[in-house]
Amino acid sequence: MDFILDSPTPETLNGDISLHDRLRNKLQNSVFWARCMRHVLSLGQKEMVSFMDFLLSPTSKVLNKWFESDVLKATIAGDAIVGSMASIHAPGSGYVLLHHVMGETDGDRNVWSHVEGGMGSVSLAISKAAIEAGVHILTNAEVSQVLLFDGTRVHSSIVLSNATPYKTFMGLVPQDALPNDFLRAVKYSDYYSGVTKINVAVDKLPQFHCYKSSQLEVGPHHTATIHIGSESMEEIGSACLDAWNGLPSGRPVMEMTIPSSMDKTISPPGKHVVSLFTQYTPYKPSDGSWEDPTYRESYAQKCFSLIDEYAPGFSTSVIGYDMLTPPDLEREFGLTGGNIFHGAMGLDSLFLMRPAIGWSGYRSPVNGLYMCGSGSHPGGGVMGAPGRNAAHVVLQDFKKQYR
Repeated sequence: MDFILDSPTPETLNGDISLHDRLRNKLQNSVFWARCMRHVLSLGQKEMVSFMDFLLSPTSKVLNKWFESDVLKATIAGDAIVGSMASIHAPGSGYVLLHHVMGETDGDRNVWSHVEGGMGSVSLAISKAAIEAGVHILTNAEVSQVLLFDGTRVHSSIVLSNATPYKTFMGLVPQDALPNDFLRAVKYSDYYSGVTKINVAVDKLPQFHCYKSSQLEVGPHHTATIHIGSESMEEIGSACLDAWNGLPSGRPVMEMTIPSSMDKTISPPGKHVVSLFTQYTPYKPSDGSWEDPTYRESYAQKCFSLIDEYAPGFSTSVIGYDMLTPPDLEREFGLTGGNIFHGAMGLDSLFLMRPAIGWSGYRSPVNGLYMCGSGSHPGGGVMGAPGRNAAHVVLQDFKKQYR
């Protein structure tokens, strides 16, 4: 998968293209498929069939094949539903599992890292390097139509959009400049998401039933990803059904991390920060509204009470919290539908189909406008691959323009 993730897609060029560029594109695509075929041949037929079975199968089938323990299967299955409204019994959810467990840090597979100072430190590091290279960065400015919201004009022959495809093409680009089939594909893509993120400040570390310790300081279990409310795949399936019926899950599936267990810069001494990814929460619940403070509070307390079952006293340790429901994520970060991956990660929305058939190569129907965010190949996740791939395409086009 590394080769596919780190390569621009072998997309056919659109528009009025010179014969030279068409031939160059065909050659590049041929090289891609030749390299891809070498990887396939190196696997052999038996392993390739197993690989395709993994990609196309439901997560439940994959895990039932390899594991016996309900708790272990449910714990691993949590990685197949992050950021989605999909069931672990849905065909193709095996790929979503693979996408989340093939991460790498310093050469080690399936390793997740905490960033010192919080995730914003990644953006700050990139911006610092860019500024040192002579880049001018403007923040806190809302964009309207490739114009800043205050009417300021930014002139450029190249624009890269890190917003969702929907936000970019349905909100920032005049729709009469776009082909109808492209507009329909973007408009009707799957942006559903069941994630509500809760950032919690606590005055002590949670102490778990399953890990008896007389010590109150950080233990190895505090530095790991902690799964709450999913002791079997059946529980995850029931939580998904609740959301499909318009209700926040009765027993939310939660991934808990405690970044302050490893990073002392983000909380005062003796205090900690707990991060909760909770699922499933519909964008528009049928039994209330996320705009209602009482409704929001009831969901947060449901999550805290569930944690109490595993770590008694957690609720009483809460100093305060910040909750981001799907509409909050959409409003505050421009994430259409609240989808943290800028669109579903099903097999029908990946590779040559992302964000739309015929437009997977980072270029768009608007000359000079490129997509570089998670809504483009290879999708979401903190890996930078869409931006890196898009940058190579832009540089290639830039060199052609000024050669």
